[in-house]
Amino acid sequence: MKTTELPRWATAFVLPLLNLLTALLVAGLVIRMLGESPIESLGILLSNSLNLDGLGYTLFYATTFIFTGLSVSIAMKAGLFNIGTDGQMYIAGLGLTTAMLTLDARLPALLLIPAAMAASMLFGALWAWLPGYLQAKRGSHIVVTTIMFNFIASSLMNFVIVKYLIPEGSQNTSSRNFADSGAMPRLGEWIPSFADAPLNLSFVVAIAALVLYGVVVWRSPWGYKLRATGLNPNAAHYAGVKISRMIIVAMLISGAFAGLAAVNSIMGSTHYLSISFPQGAGFIGIAIALMGRQHPVGIFLSSVLFGALIQGGGELSMVKQNIPAETFIFIQGLIILFCGAMEHLYAPAVLKIINARKG
Repeated sequence: MKTTELPRWATAFVLPLLNLLTALLVAGLVIRMLGESPIESLGILLSNSLNLDGLGYTLFYATTFIFTGLSVSIAMKAGLFNIGTDGQMYIAGLGLTTAMLTLDARLPALLLIPAAMAASMLFGALWAWLPGYLQAKRGSHIVVTTIMFNFIASSLMNFVIVKYLIPEGSQNTSSRNFADSGAMPRLGEWIPSFADAPLNLSFVVAIAALVLYGVVVWRSPWGYKLRATGLNPNAAHYAGVKISRMIIVAMLISGAFAGLAAVNSIMGSTHYLSISFPQGAGFIGIAIALMGRQHPVGIFLSSVLFGALIQGGGELSMVKQNIPAETFIFIQGLIILFCGAMEHLYAPAVLKIINARKG
């Protein structure tokens, strides 16, 4: 009997894989136009992102993307398209820095690090709460409000850093360095292969967050209500789900995940707040959520892919002078295009093949 809908394995694995291969094919054509071999370039990219020296950096970048991917995914499960993770990271970084500058001379690492993490998650959650509240109580569209809140967050951060946080005499638009006790412990302390990489304990937190997300979303009553809200809010309402509360709570959790992304970027690497620290990680989180189908395994694999693109791409642009670093922003955009706006490009053909095999 013919089917009119793709099976779950096709939507979860086949379509994302085909979309990814299409994006890489187009990227390969661009690299060929730049005068370089796509196969050789791919080999250099993979070897520099997955070898012992590069893997630590790949997983470090992937850690941030896991958190931003979770931030977008938890909102998507409630039917919300949170485009404001970048802004939530900004404000979370401000909360983290406020805690650090206030407490790093007073508290030992065992207390300071959890306090800074909590402040980051709280500030990120509160910044996400505002558009969530406007959506739930005033009917403002979440896409519009989260986009605008990104600009507000960026402007606010610029003002606060320039006005209050730049140390006297410094020319850099950043806060002072935090005390050494405020640095996230690096995994290189236990794994010698990662000794030179910024990979830190946030990676372990990210894996735990993926597991917790999977259990809560698919194995708890609250998760069932969350998914019901996203699939059919009217039916969920008549089943007793308080839609406005679910929207607000989902956005609070989304912002908290963005806060953890800020923890990895600041406490795990720079150890100070700079005006450009998110570096578009919130927008990459959108691609992570779309490509990973909001599933923990998919989010992890997509995050590692984007981490490899950044790490290997940077090395490739140094080896191959004809390939500028901006090429990999273009590749990221292609992945977002094919896995997002054109995610069903191959759906009719795949469905036709499945029905043909059944017939």
